[in-house]
Amino acid sequence: MDASTLTTAYEIIRQPLGEILPKVSAALAPIVPHVDAAELSTHCAHSPFKALGGTELMTAAELTPLLAAGVPDAPWQGRATIGGREREVVAVTSHATRRGAVLVLVREDGAAPVDAAALTVAQALWDLVTGHFDRFATEAVPGALARSRAAADTRARVIAELTGAHAAALSGVLGVLRSRALDDTTARTTATDLAASALIEMRAEQRRDRALAEEPAQDAFERLADELRPMLRHSTVRLELGAPDSTRSLAADVAHSARAIVRSLLLIVLEQDSVRRVHVGWQLTEHELRASVRDDGAGALAPCDLGAGTIRDRLDVLGGRLDMDAVPGWGTTITAVIPLATPEAAVEAAHPLTGLGSREVEVLRHLALGHRNRRIAEELHISESTVKFHVANILNKLGVDSRGEAAALFHAAA
Repeated sequence: MDASTLTTAYEIIRQPLGEILPKVSAALAPIVPHVDAAELSTHCAHSPFKALGGTELMTAAELTPLLAAGVPDAPWQGRATIGGREREVVAVTSHATRRGAVLVLVREDGAAPVDAAALTVAQALWDLVTGHFDRFATEAVPGALARSRAAADTRARVIAELTGAHAAALSGVLGVLRSRALDDTTARTTATDLAASALIEMRAEQRRDRALAEEPAQDAFERLADELRPMLRHSTVRLELGAPDSTRSLAADVAHSARAIVRSLLLIVLEQDSVRRVHVGWQLTEHELRASVRDDGAGALAPCDLGAGTIRDRLDVLGGRLDMDAVPGWGTTITAVIPLATPEAAVEAAHPLTGLGSREVEVLRHLALGHRNRRIAEELHISESTVKFHVANILNKLGVDSRGEAAALFHAAA
């Protein structure tokens, strides 16, 4: 691997997470020519699907089969349904994250096959990028965690939009049933088909969303147990585990954070010479996860022993808290209490433009600079029709009638 390749990789991973896909696309374009790129990355709880936007109507649902069928270290090239029609693609799968990630490069129809050397480079770069992603998720770095929680609002809005789509489908059903132009048999048949199609799509969307954005609490705790056991493998301290007695699922960022916090607390507890037994347990209530670490030591730990570093930073981001109960001679119990929903305070203190998605904010930034649709499309690597779609949404969400008013709001909020 030459110095230029290493420099390119470095420049990619030092970008903000939302800017990495365009950099990966640009780096691979000379060796794997393509017209669009997208990723489906299960490390990201609230925004697993990202696309550059050149291929209209590309969806996460179209990438899901490519992720499921992908084989690490064996990039696949062939035809797949992208943007509603068959397209030439290269799909690169990595298992550097626990549940995998796929990079899909959409190519021109009739493009020549990509040679093995280029596919090897694409695989190595995607493994590097997804390994970088996984570190942010696993360590639950406060800055990345804050962005993830902020994205929860965007995801909630998307779900609301889907609800609107299904409401429209139900309206269609009612329209058919009320129509006087159809006989009873035809109306029932047509209404049944419409309702069945809407329900099937809704359930499929729910399954896809839950699989990517949530993790069953018991599975999440078992992952924690697998991480903790090696820490005490050669220690005289006995580890006891109390798995949550719940079938509920956790938002992936909550699960990542809880594991990171418990690992950090366990290291602090193990610094005490008097500890011979440690119990780690999770308990779920209706509104919160309580992750506790209890030892049988001298009960001499004080709040200052926990430090003011990333444990409290992570909890601050999540709107959580750290409780401590030390009883001299009996041991110490430390409990991280993590809300299962986005903190209310964060919603109340929302930025004036918080109702916009990340791509809409990018478009608005260009509007504020006085750029026209063609310039915006070129800068963001999307089509002009997509720009028009985003502009219409921006004006609607901001409650304004013109691009100038939207630009003024952006400048006022900056």
